[in-house]
This record gives sequence, structure tokens and C-alpha cells, in this order.
Amino acid sequence: MAYAFRGSCDSHLRASGIDALGAYSRVDTSTVARFVAERGTIMRDELDAQQLNKWVDGRDPETGALRGRELASPVSDLILDCTINAPKTFSIAALLHSEIEHAYEALQDRLRNHIIMTWEHELNARRGAGGRNRERLQRLEVVELQHRRSRALDPHIHRHLWLNVRVRGADGKWSNVDSRVAMRVQNLINAEGELAARADPEWIATLAAHGFSLNANGEIEQLAHLVRAVSRRSNQIEANRAMLLETWRSAHHGDSPSPDVVQAIDRQGWAINRPGKPTDVNEDEWSTLTKEELLRLDANVMAIRAPTNARARDRDVLDYDLLARRAVADADNRSRASNGRFSVLDIRAGAVRAVAMCGTIGARQDLQYLVDDVTARALAHTRDLIPEAAGKPQHVKSLVTRTFAQLKSELGMRLMRLSNASGTRPSKVPIDAVRHAVPDNGELDPSQRIAANAIAGSDRLVTVTGPAGTGKTTMLRVAKTVLEANRRRLLIVAPTRKAAAVASREVGAAGTSIHALLADHGWRWGKDDAGADLWWRLRPGQRDPSNDRVYRGPRRYPVDATARIAVDEAGMLDLNTADALTQLAIETGAGIVMVGDPNQASPVGHAGAMALAARRAGQAVELAGVHRFEDPDYAALTLRLRSPRTRNEALDAATELQEREHVLRADDLDAARAALVQGYFDHRDRGQSVAIVTATNEEASLINDAIQQERVSRQQLNTRRIAIGRDEQRVLEGDVVQTRRNDRNTGVENRAIWVVARIGPAAVELQRIDDAADTRTVTREYAADHLQLAYATTVHGIQGETTDTSIVGPGVDASGLYVGLTRGRYHNEAIVIAHSDEAARNEIADGMMRGLPEPDLADAVKAAQEDLHRSARDEIPTQSPSVPHVLKELDLPVLTEWLRAARAALLAADADAADNAARSHGRDFVAARGRRATLESATRRRLEEQIDKVVALEAQYLAGYLNAGRSPHREPAQDRNILTETVATRQVGIQ
Repeated sequence: MAYAFRGSCDSHLRASGIDALGAYSRVDTSTVARFVAERGTIMRDELDAQQLNKWVDGRDPETGALRGRELASPVSDLILDCTINAPKTFSIAALLHSEIEHAYEALQDRLRNHIIMTWEHELNARRGAGGRNRERLQRLEVVELQHRRSRALDPHIHRHLWLNVRVRGADGKWSNVDSRVAMRVQNLINAEGELAARADPEWIATLAAHGFSLNANGEIEQLAHLVRAVSRRSNQIEANRAMLLETWRSAHHGDSPSPDVVQAIDRQGWAINRPGKPTDVNEDEWSTLTKEELLRLDANVMAIRAPTNARARDRDVLDYDLLARRAVADADNRSRASNGRFSVLDIRAGAVRAVAMCGTIGARQDLQYLVDDVTARALAHTRDLIPEAAGKPQHVKSLVTRTFAQLKSELGMRLMRLSNASGTRPSKVPIDAVRHAVPDNGELDPSQRIAANAIAGSDRLVTVTGPAGTGKTTMLRVAKTVLEANRRRLLIVAPTRKAAAVASREVGAAGTSIHALLADHGWRWGKDDAGADLWWRLRPGQRDPSNDRVYRGPRRYPVDATARIAVDEAGMLDLNTADALTQLAIETGAGIVMVGDPNQASPVGHAGAMALAARRAGQAVELAGVHRFEDPDYAALTLRLRSPRTRNEALDAATELQEREHVLRADDLDAARAALVQGYFDHRDRGQSVAIVTATNEEASLINDAIQQERVSRQQLNTRRIAIGRDEQRVLEGDVVQTRRNDRNTGVENRAIWVVARIGPAAVELQRIDDAADTRTVTREYAADHLQLAYATTVHGIQGETTDTSIVGPGVDASGLYVGLTRGRYHNEAIVIAHSDEAARNEIADGMMRGLPEPDLADAVKAAQEDLHRSARDEIPTQSPSVPHVLKELDLPVLTEWLRAARAALLAADADAADNAARSHGRDFVAARGRRATLESATRRRLEEQIDKVVALEAQYLAGYLNAGRSPHREPAQDRNILTETVATRQVGIQ
């Protein structure tokens, strides 16, 4: 309640759910604004503290009557929090100029209303058996909270919109909103925020009147230089706060401070190191003191500026095809978690972002036609995986880019070509002749022996799938020795510098990152003008546009037919990189062996390369002997956790996990977090190393903060010296941290894990966690941007590590569960939020099936169908009541389908030309555009003849439903989107 009424963003108070409201101290007599969207209109009123309490609890704030059924589960969602945020320079400008402040508040008002109406239109409840039917909404309610500062007292004007999960459907019944749809709509909501900030005419005009304009990053150009300085000051304030809070806790025997105390500490932390300033800052002084600080950073910051010209870019000269490709690239770049699949909603969000970036200015309703046009054009660049499923909801992730589909197809063919190519000469020196020369005597189990023979053999494409703990390194050392005995060589590459360095050192072979190898052989990569991934190759004698030097050919990593390129951690190999490597192997005669596990952490780019190769390899070996774990029965169980073929197999594995006491139940999320923290200390107190795996970076941050604070309370850490890490985390001497960017100057790798040895005035000394003699020093600037606590991490942060114990938090996907349960030599445990053993087993089984790889397009089709199956759908009437007579004479579906097909064909022709132009660095393809013009002229004649008739018939068709008192499957308001929706569900072409 204090969060709602006190006007500060107390994000450091970590309570959740309804308990968060009761955990705060008293509140004053203020009210919060409630907005009610009903039948296309928005009404506003105010709620006091008691009314807000009822409202959050799913009750009528006036009467207290329950809306819908009682929520028995303590982990049920009560509200969904959406933040209206903006670049920091907006808040700085609002502080400096009252007119800009008023304009900024008005901008947020307009955006709030648009978000609420978007929710009303896009969200739904569920009805029927299993919630199969999509129930449109009649009423939803939102509470708005307005905050003006960050907790470090920086200018940070933002708002929180609390969407109550209780909504009323068109049938008049209260129930819960379909939260799965709400989460996917959030991408569109975020895009709307970007469009409002960049294109709102009133906002842009106010900025221009004060001499301000926006730069390419969306910041106010004339104030952008202040952002970094203000952020550094924020880091200093966070360090001050941390010390003051710890001093307070020590003086009060570890108690938690009240919100009043926290606010006083915030102001005191702000005032430290400001000469002549009070130790406590009151509300009236804050604005003046902050302006003075800005003036010290820039003496001209408050000077009167001449108005700028806020001319909008002429929409007639916009490159609509470029905007469409930007929309597709945006959706594609955000699709990594769903194996390259995205939805129509994602395309619409990409279209909104593309329009926001194009320089046009206009009221939101005036830009809708442009968004719709870009959306339709963008959909022509996509391929629908389940086109036969007409009428599927727009949030279903059933689309892929045509480039992505083509890449998968071409890579599959290249891998098959490599696999079928003539091999190198067979090995003359067998394993038994060299194994004694290998460290640890080169002892191999049967599956390792088969793998080593395959690597040293004549097949050009080999995959070795190595589940966790199966001894991949030992096997590679033996294979390397055999290759060298036969006058061949092993070149180790990996997707990351960290993995390449570790593999090269452990195997004893030459090694590098795979990108360094490809760059040496002429490949270059980046983004095209739309932001899509772009790979190309330089030939010797060509000039490299990145450095203007002539490329002379490979120098550092020569490759020929004697080379076996071993890709370690190949499960993290993306499709584009795998395609380039395969081409290199084909042309040089080299062989490729991919060693890894596609069921572990996925790549940053599109996944599936190793699994695709395994289906086409001359030899695909799977290591079966698990050597990491002390318990051989558990080792066998881990193999069943990797990739269950059916849900029944997943349930069987989950049951055994539970029976063997590897599953701990928690009643709610707070209890699960407490169990993770307690588990860390239980095992650390016994001298064991511990890995904690979480579902999200946010969850990892919460656990890291909690463990660090407990270590401080136990006097294992002290707060005498503090650095600020990524996302304003407090970093102390003795903390376990992770570096998140490669830095050649200091020799640190991305995702390497360290212990903080010493914090100095300008630098932080790091000590490698498994080698105290290996130290590095990074600057405080590097720490603020790229250093984070690492007691807990996501699957990507723990991939490749081995510890004594591993604990997996709730909500992870298949790779997170498998990787997390295979890090610990002696003990592995999964914490599950469930109220019964049966519910826990189901949760574990669901995790095993969630996020599995989709190597071939057939796998992607199956995944799209499953996504559709989980979604509620509109009820489509089988027969129209009171159908106008004209519909009986003309086949409306045939006409409308033809119109949509024509539109799709024209846009597809545009897409082909645009794709070709992008791949050739913007060169215009006259022939492609000529073919498009020919197609258009032939099609346009019939379009002009039929379009008026079809639209009129469509209106009568809808009127027939409305006159009969029934709702059509498509609302009249959606007419303007008819082509967009249809192209999204049916990719039809004209032969």
C-alpha cells in the first residue's frame, strides 16, 4: 500500500503478491486513480487505501463483493504491472522546463489511454471445457501509479499501470484474464511506448519550441551528454545507500527499516559528498538541488535555446518495403526463445517500432493506416507454418521469416552434401596404439571409444552428442593423439572465447573462437539496413569495408583436407555460423565434428544447428557413460531428463527424481526463493561449491541480492568498500561475480566467474574462482556496465561449469532444468512451487517438455500446432443467420479469398525484390521490380473491378449477424485489418 500511495518506486522492498500490500507501514489518506474500460470508453475515478485493498484482492472496491471465483492458490496473479517509461533525458527536460513537464505528463496520459484500449481489444478471458473458447472482454480495470524519481533521487518520471486480472467478459461473467495472451501483448504495448515518444506531434512540438530534438537513440539530443554523468552519480548514490542501510541494520540488530527510514536514507545518500548540502534533503529542496547539480555538469543546460524545426518526414517518400523488413527483423530478433517462431502480434509490434523510427510525426489514430500497411507488407516476408489453421489467434507463434526457412533448408542440404562427400584417408594408427601416451592413460568407455574412432575416421561430418558428465574432454584428447599419429590435426573452435580457451587448454590442441576462424577465411557479418542478420564473404583482393584494407586470404588459421575442425559446445552454434563453417569444410576438404549437446544452453542466434547436423551426419555418436556424478543410478537418470519423447516419459523421469529426493516442494515463490538461499548456505557451510540456476535474469538478481545480504549478516562480507555493478547491483569484496563482456585489454571473458579480491578507488581486482593465482583488474566503469553477482545465474551463465551441488529454481525450461540438474557431482535438486507431490511431478514434466530444440521445419510446424492447441479460439458460427439475399447469388468467400490472395501475391513480389536488394547492399534489382510491375498491372484490373463489390458484401455479411443479435467471428471495427489478418493466416499465391 505504501508503494501505491507514497510516490516512490521502492523496488528494493522484495515482497510479492497480496503480502506485499500488508507488509508496508501505514499510508496516508491519498487516493489512486482507477480507469475502467468498458465497451470502447474509458471512465476514471479514485480509490482510497481500503478500496484499493479490495480491488487488488479481486473484489468490488465499493461493496467488497467477490468478482468471479475465490483464488485459493497463494501464487495466483492478482495484478499485472506495466511500466510507462521513457529515455532519461525526458525527465531531465521536464525538471528544467515546466512547459515540457506538462507536455510530458499529457504524453503519458495519451499513451496510458491507448494502452488501456489496446488491452480491451486484444485481451480475452477463456470459456468452455479446458478454456478452449476465447471470450472477448466487456470490462477491464486499471490503477495508475505516478512516480517522479528513481530510488537514487534521480529525475525519473514514469508510471505503473496495474491491470487487474479480474475482467468481465462479453457474456457478463467475471473471470481471470488470459495471462498468457497478456504477456505476449506486452511486446506490442512496449512498441506503442516507443511510437508515442518519437512521433507524438504535441510532444515533439513542445520540445522543438524549447530548442530540443530527438537523436537516433530516442534521447533528447541536446541533453544526451548528461545521461552518463547522471548515471555515474546514481551509482555513487547507490553505494552510499548500501552503506547507510547496512549501518542502520547493524544498529538495529538486523531488523528491516520502515519505508520512512528508507526514504530518509535515500535522501541522506543523495546528499553525501555534496559540499555545503544538508545531510537530509526535503521534498522542497530536491528540485533546486538537482538543477544545481545539472548546472555543474553543464553550465548552459538551462540557457534559452532557439526553437528548432520539427518537420516530420514526408510519408510519401517513405520506403515502405524497408519499414516492412525492419518489422520482420524486429520480430525475428525477439524470437530466439521460441526457436525462430513469432506471431502476428510480434509483426504488428515490429511495424509500430519501424514507424516510430522512420521520422514521421502524427497523432496515433492518423498513423494507424501506416502501421497496417507496414504490417501487411511485413507478413509477405514471412512463412506461415500452419496455413491451414484459419482464424488462429494473433498471439500464436506460427510464423518464421522466409530467410530463416531458406537458411534451414540450405544448411540441411549443405550438411548432407558434406556428409556424402568423399572422406579423408582412414586412420592407420589405432586408438590402442596411442592411448597410453594420453594423460590419464586415455581410458575410454565403449561410447567414448566409438566417438574417438569416428573423429579420427574418414567421415567428413561427425556429431558427438555428449550429455553432461560423459567425458567429452578425455575423448577429444585421445582423438587428437590418433589424428596426429596419422599426420592429421585437430583444430578446436567454440562459439565463445571462454569455451574455446577452456577446450583448447584441456585438450591440448590449437584453438580459437569459431568467429575468428571464419573471419580469417573472409567471412564478415553484421546487420543490414533493416537490422536483420547479414553474412557475406570477402575474396582475396577485395577491400574490407570495416577497415578499408585489402583482404589477402587466410593467414592465422589455414585449413586443408588434413584438418578436423572440432566445434566444442556445438549446441550453442547458431544457424548462420554453422552454414559458413559447412561451406568452409566443403571447399577445403576438411572434416567437421560437432561435440556438444543441443539440449543444453541455446545460442544467442537461431538454434538447431547441431541437432540438424546430427540427423545428416555420416556418424552420429551419443556418449552413454556418465562419469561426473558420484551416484551411478543418478547418472543413468540424467540421460532420461535430456529429451523425453512423450509427456509420459517426462512424468516417469519426474517421478523417479521425486522418489530419489531430488525435488523440493515450496508453497509459493517467496518460499522457493528462501529455499534457494538456505540451500546455498547449507552446502557452503559444509565446504561445497554451489550452483543456483534460475529461470530469468531478474530472478537471479533477487537471489543474488538475498545471498549477498545474508553473507553480510553472517560477517562473511563487509561493506567498508563497495563497487556498483551492472543494473546498480552492490558489489563487495569476497562476492562471487561474473563478467558479461569480453575485454582483450584486461583478459576477461564473457560469462567467466570470479571472486572479488579487492575494490580500489578506480578499479576492481578479480580472482578466478577455480584458480586463486589467476587475477584480472577491471575499471569501475567496466564493473558498472558488465559485472554482476553470480551466486545464482541462468542456464547460459552456468553452462560448462561443474560444482559439488546444484539447485534449480522454479519455472525453468527444458535446457535450464537439464543443465541445472547435471552441474553437481554429489547432489542436484529442483525446487518446485506446488501444493502436492502430483502437482510437483506435473510441473517438472512440463519443464522437460518446454523449449525443446526444433531442428527441422517439421519440428517447428509441430511446435506451432502445439502453441495453437494451448490457445483459446473464437467460436466461428457454422451458418450465418439472416444472410442477405445477395450473398446467395455470389460466393463471397471465394471473392474475398481471391482479393486476399492478390494482395499477398503483390506484397510477396515486393518482398522478393526487397530481400534481393538487401542482400546486395541496397542495389536495386530492376528485373525483380519489372516482374512485380507486370504482375501488378494484370492483377490491378481485376482488383478495381471487384474491390467495391467485395467490401460491400462484407459489410452486409457482418450486418446479417448484428441484425440477428449475434456477434460475428470478426468485429466490424476490424475491417481495416482484414487483409492483414488473412495474409497472416493464409499465405496464398497466384500461379
